[in-house]
Amino acid sequence: MNFKEFFAYGEKVDGYDVRVLNEREARAGAGILFAFGLISLTNAVMLSNGIVTKFFISFFTFDFLIRVINPSYSPSLLLGRFFVQNQTPEYVGAAQKRFAWGLGLLLALPMFYLLVIHWQPNPIKVLICIICLLLLLSESAFSICVGCKLYALLLRAAPSHCPGGVCEIRKKEKIQTFNPAQKFIVVITFFIITVSFYNYFFKLENKTHIGKVMSVMLMSDAELKALEDAKYQKELEDFENDDDF
Repeated sequence: MNFKEFFAYGEKVDGYDVRVLNEREARAGAGILFAFGLISLTNAVMLSNGIVTKFFISFFTFDFLIRVINPSYSPSLLLGRFFVQNQTPEYVGAAQKRFAWGLGLLLALPMFYLLVIHWQPNPIKVLICIICLLLLLSESAFSICVGCKLYALLLRAAPSHCPGGVCEIRKKEKIQTFNPAQKFIVVITFFIITVSFYNYFFKLENKTHIGKVMSVMLMSDAELKALEDAKYQKELEDFENDDDF
């Protein structure tokens, strides 16, 4: 094996002035991780058991570590390649992808320590997991690489060959624009979705196990202590009122 070539990030492709990666493969890999991540999160919340989440976070951390070193050997990207191998590649710059996946690894490492080595779930850690899922969804469904945008913002470096050609200045086609009625529909749709989620999580009575678990996870330390005190008080009253004693 040529070790110099092994650590050269990305692929050389004729017609491109920088090393590139296949965006279709990256989107497929993100979709695969999103699917398994969503399963692990819902399993942990619904069953109050973190075994699936531990396996997923371990795999996610290992996978992103490999992506940062050499994405040619990333398990999720190779699975993505299997599914899109017959599609025409869409080449994107490797440098911004490496930066984005490096940010993903930075999110994964503390989660690996706090949710795999020491199982200590709390709302902040769950929120970070949700952020990771949203980033995966953004890449897989919309081909929006948030880390790539941060690459340009933080490093003051202009990325090249971005997904969908967004790095190049171009005029939008008519089918990509919105007329006033369409803009209104989009705004109303976002508003309805936001209000619906708010009412679902904060207004409805929690009658399901998942609702009760989510409610407890979002409580502050003071609210959790008050809940424990109320539970203890009820148990004490039940004990005092028990006719068997």
